Amino acid sequence: MITQIQLTESLSDLAAQVLSGRQLTPQEALELLAVPDDQLLELLNAAFLIRRHYYGKQVKLNYLVNAKSGLCPEDCKYCSQAKGATSTIEKYSLLSSDEMVARAEHAVRNGASTCCLVISGRGPSKREVQTVADATREIKQRWPGLKICACLGILQDGQADQLRAAGVDRYNHNLNTAEDHYQEICSTHTYKQRVETVQAAKTAGISPCSGLIVGMQETPTQLVSALFALRDVQADSIPINFLVPIVGTALAATAHPLTPQYCLKVLCVARFVCPTVEIRCSAGREKHLRTLQPLSLYPANSWFVSDYLTTPGQAEEMDHQMIRDAGFEIEAIPEHLSFPDGAACVSSTACCGGSE
Repeated sequence: MITQIQLTESLSDLAAQVLSGRQLTPQEALELLAVPDDQLLELLNAAFLIRRHYYGKQVKLNYLVNAKSGLCPEDCKYCSQAKGATSTIEKYSLLSSDEMVARAEHAVRNGASTCCLVISGRGPSKREVQTVADATREIKQRWPGLKICACLGILQDGQADQLRAAGVDRYNHNLNTAEDHYQEICSTHTYKQRVETVQAAKTAGISPCSGLIVGMQETPTQLVSALFALRDVQADSIPINFLVPIVGTALAATAHPLTPQYCLKVLCVARFVCPTVEIRCSAGREKHLRTLQPLSLYPANSWFVSDYLTTPGQAEEMDHQMIRDAGFEIEAIPEHLSFPDGAACVSSTACCGGSE
């Protein structure tokens, strides 16, 4: 068991044990989360030993397409698109498949190797699944190496199979928080339904993506419980979101304050608990990590770039520069990706596998 007085060697030894197959206990994870701020660099170094073993210094970039905004009947307290939220956001129905394809092209031009197609709502209609499937087929035809992650809500019977047949690589449905805290966050669907959707995607042969939101009044024990639940559902990718308290949402006035140091500790604990999976440093990165954003790459191996669903990110060029300045490399886009007009990717040549 770790104590707060242990130093670099002990944390590094723990990382080595994790690489040898030992699984952390919840109590050990809690103790890592409570490491004093003046030992944060030691914790980051230990987490990096695990991250480097499985992912080297590669950084996967993900680009999010908000394919349907607002108009949601669910009452998730963190969300500006939820029923009851008074946030000022753009609202529109489902984009056409052609519009989704155009957004995917923007993803490729900006160095992303995964494009996430996201719609608001409890779950997709038959028409919505069909439109996403049509868009996925066209995207795969143009850019076969671009991975597609769909995030459409709670799936009905057969919908996961339909998406898989169209070429969807990954399905995202976040658990968001611990099971015993979920009723404080949402009342219109259950934690169990979220778990079942993750399992349905996995059963259909789609890579399951599921994560959490930090800062929703959860206790440290509940945060750790959520991370272990994500390990148990065998998520291949875990987005770690840091709550952005958007005006007009139910949690805007009561959200837990987050420091850059705490956010980095959460990412490190996620790496220790789920050593082999993709850890995505996601929404809230810019707001809460601020100037320490590059340090998130020591435990995490994936970033979202550009904007999120209803909140802005930062310029892709700044993300690329931060990654290079920290000594990491953007995951190369497959060389066979091309553009109909012959234009080149606007990102640095380094992100496409070349050299500066």
